[in-house]
Amino acid sequence: MAIVTFYEKSGCINNVRQRKLLIAAGHEVVALNLMTEVWLPERLRPFFGKMAVRNWFNSSAPAIKKGEIDTGSLTEQEALVLMMENPLLIRRPLMQVGESFMAGFDQYAVDNWIGLNETTTYQDMAGCPKRTTQSNCCGHE
Repeated sequence: MAIVTFYEKSGCINNVRQRKLLIAAGHEVVALNLMTEVWLPERLRPFFGKMAVRNWFNSSAPAIKKGEIDTGSLTEQEALVLMMENPLLIRRPLMQVGESFMAGFDQYAVDNWIGLNETTTYQDMAGCPKRTTQSNCCGHE
C-alpha cells in the first residue's frame, strides 16, 4: 500500500473521513496541516495537474462564497499567489504519494490512483457535511 502525505485543515470533518477511508484501505497516512505549511508556487502547482484553475479552489472558502474572487478569470500564477497568501482558498486535501500529486478527494479518482478498500461505498467526500450550519469546519478560521 501507499504512504500518503495528506495536507488537511485541522478540524475539517471531511478530511477526517477521507483519512479514515485511506487508512481502512491499508494506506499509511502522514497528516500535515495545510494551513501552516510554507507554500511556494513550485511546491503547490504539482497538486493541481491538468485541472482548470477555477477547480483549484475550495468552494467553501469565505472569499469564494462571497464572490470576492472570480476563480474563472485567474491565471495560474495569480491563483497560486492568492493561495499562498490565504491557504483557506486551496482545494483540499492535497495528497502526495511519491512523485504523484492530487488535490481534492474524488473517491473514484483516488481509487484509480492508489486503490481503496473493495467494500468502500462511494459517497460525497468533497462537500462539507456541515455546509448548511454555521460551522467553521471548511471555510472559516
